Amino acid sequence: MKSTIINTSKEMMCYSDFPIPKEYPNFMHNTFIMKYFHLYVEKFDLRKHIKFRHEIVHISQSSDHKVTGRWSVKVKDLVEDQEWMEDFDGVIICTGHHAKKHEPSFPGQEKFRGKIIHTHDYRDHKGYEDKRVVVIGVGNSGNDVATELGRISKQVYLSTRRGMWVLNRVDQYGLPIDIVSIRRILNWFIKIMPFNLMCSIGEQRVNSRFDHARYGIQPEHRIFSQHPTVNDDLPNRILSGGIIIKPNVKQFTETGVEFEDGTFEDNIDVVFLATGYIFGFPFLDEGVIKVKDNVVDLYKYVWPPNSPKSSLAVLGCIQPLGAIFPISELQCRWVTRVFKGLAKLPSKDEMYADIQRKREAMAKRYVKSQRHTIQVDYINYMDELAEQVGCKPDLVKLFCSDPSLAIEVATGPCTPYQYRLMGPGKWDGARNAIRTTMDRVYYPLGTRKVEGQNKAGHGLLKMLIFVIVIVAVLFKFFF
Repeated sequence: MKSTIINTSKEMMCYSDFPIPKEYPNFMHNTFIMKYFHLYVEKFDLRKHIKFRHEIVHISQSSDHKVTGRWSVKVKDLVEDQEWMEDFDGVIICTGHHAKKHEPSFPGQEKFRGKIIHTHDYRDHKGYEDKRVVVIGVGNSGNDVATELGRISKQVYLSTRRGMWVLNRVDQYGLPIDIVSIRRILNWFIKIMPFNLMCSIGEQRVNSRFDHARYGIQPEHRIFSQHPTVNDDLPNRILSGGIIIKPNVKQFTETGVEFEDGTFEDNIDVVFLATGYIFGFPFLDEGVIKVKDNVVDLYKYVWPPNSPKSSLAVLGCIQPLGAIFPISELQCRWVTRVFKGLAKLPSKDEMYADIQRKREAMAKRYVKSQRHTIQVDYINYMDELAEQVGCKPDLVKLFCSDPSLAIEVATGPCTPYQYRLMGPGKWDGARNAIRTTMDRVYYPLGTRKVEGQNKAGHGLLKMLIFVIVIVAVLFKFFF
């Protein structure tokens, strides 16, 4: 949609050796993200390697695949309408998990006279002024559409099956939420604290902003048992009456929608399905990577275990509690090392065992949903990938060689630059990028100088985080 703003801040979502320009806003509109991509392409002279307006029609094992691991790829030039085959030593699939719209059906839907549209096809509010709208689903897309239309439509009804916990982009001291929450010291704290206690702390924080039960959106599951919904505007739209929360849809009529609590809204003009996506790899030979209900066997969400030559990899088919760009980049650094023979994968049995462990841990923590099949925690997964690459920050070595930097790595935001401090792909600018992170966070805010302006908020926040973790450690070991 035209108004989309990303939910991860610029310092946490950039590529690890190319900080986003300091003048860019912390939460970027999609046009700024495109500008950043162009800057990256120019910086590393990548344009000559990119083929636009080409489609991958099919990928199959080459005739000598068992020996070489090569793949035969059918390519189509969409401009010239020509197809041809090429063989490649390795293939990396980067189609992500928003591949195909998930469009569930409801009783009576076929006789509904209004429009039914997946949020994937929503672009802007034009044409929906003064309409009566139902939005089914409360993920990020559903909330974005509902809050935008809640300003200009006659009425928006936001339907949820389970409810949701809502985070906002702006956190303590006005800092981006991921700058505050994605830190190694907090991650250690999370690891040692009981899950239910952590959930209680998180729920208290979001309820202090607005009471989720009072607003009719509180779910039965705990806050860390779902992928979070991020929206700053929802409570405002509910308070002002633009959005009315409703339970799950029971059925459609010719002109309206009945909900599971028996209420009925008539004269509905349009229904938006914010019902997510299903992913797959239809261009691959059948059986190479099997996907059912968004469940896929990929070792560390990258490697199909049944590909013995390790010449096929998948990037970005993952849903992190954090930014996906740095994760995809680190996945790619690992893949290229394996392709070059600089790193090896474990046995097929070991890979399947790792897949099963992750699947069991996910099932234990998350609500059962096709949305929760590829979930990862940002720092834990980045460190796991970094161990494979050999670039995980060694805090002991850092404390010995550069104590102030080590403290910043341990207590500050876990930016992608941390994975360029050492090991393969080390970047000389990583130290400075880490030390100047908050300068770039504050820079776009400094358009009007205020007397006595300072940056004490971040220092106080770090001190508060440190005290909380110390208390947690004492609680864990002495009570």
